[in-house]
Amino acid sequence: MLERHITLIIIFCVLLIVNLVFYIMMKNSRNDHGTLSQRMKTWWGMFFIFCIAILFNPLVTIISLMVLCFFSLKEYFSMIKTRKGDRRIFLWAYLAIPIQFYWIAIGWYGMFIVFIPVYVFLLLPIPRLIGKGTVGFLRSVSSTQWGIMLMVFGLSHLAYYQIASPTHGSNLVLFLIVLTQVNDVVHHLVSVYLGKKKIIPSANPHVTWEGFLGGLLVTTLVSFGLYTYLTPFTPLFGVLSGVIISVAGFFGMLTISVLRRDLLIEDTVKLENRKGSYLTRIDSLAYTSPIFFHIIRYYFDFM
Repeated sequence: MLERHITLIIIFCVLLIVNLVFYIMMKNSRNDHGTLSQRMKTWWGMFFIFCIAILFNPLVTIISLMVLCFFSLKEYFSMIKTRKGDRRIFLWAYLAIPIQFYWIAIGWYGMFIVFIPVYVFLLLPIPRLIGKGTVGFLRSVSSTQWGIMLMVFGLSHLAYYQIASPTHGSNLVLFLIVLTQVNDVVHHLVSVYLGKKKIIPSANPHVTWEGFLGGLLVTTLVSFGLYTYLTPFTPLFGVLSGVIISVAGFFGMLTISVLRRDLLIEDTVKLENRKGSYLTRIDSLAYTSPIFFHIIRYYFDFM
């Protein structure tokens, strides 16, 4: 518990220092720092949300993360071109959120792990078929399913850590979030200021090989420095955790970037406005949360 508080205090101090440095940069520079300004605001918002999720009991964690899933899914749906017939399928998608978190609350792992990928995926097309037939059916259903998979199923794993391991769960969530955000921040800064070799310029011009390697190196080093305080891992897995989270976070960020650009390809104004949204901050967590959870559950007895 003490390690958790100390880590959160350190994160708060780092955010405060970064905010002050950024303010000084804004005062003494004529360059456009709009993207960094948006990121600062969302980082503070995420820090507040995850403080609630980590410091309080599992029920508070479940409720706070359920709210996060709802707003993430809502933001995702706002990017999709919709018809009247899609409203019913969206409603069913929203109803899946409290049901998914109910399985977490009662600790029913079997239903938690299959509810969305099996039952929701099989039943979700029904309201679309009954409502408006076949016009736009595939795009409507598949885009909704993909949104639920990322924004609900992926993120809901954050709530199950404490249920699966009451002793280490909160610390593991903090460990995961810190490493994921460190990877995102380092990747972004290195790509913007030092990056030259773009990986997929058509999807995201700010994703570079230099950023990927920089994020991988720094995240692994931070993981090696934190694992003794926040996890029961061995030194080897303490290092591997940084590699796993960095690579998984990279693919999460890249996937959401491509998805967002595909959905908003004809609306450049909305695409630009989405750059500072919470969806762009939790994109990596949608991948790192389930991947890290299942690797730990497979190799360690405490999960």
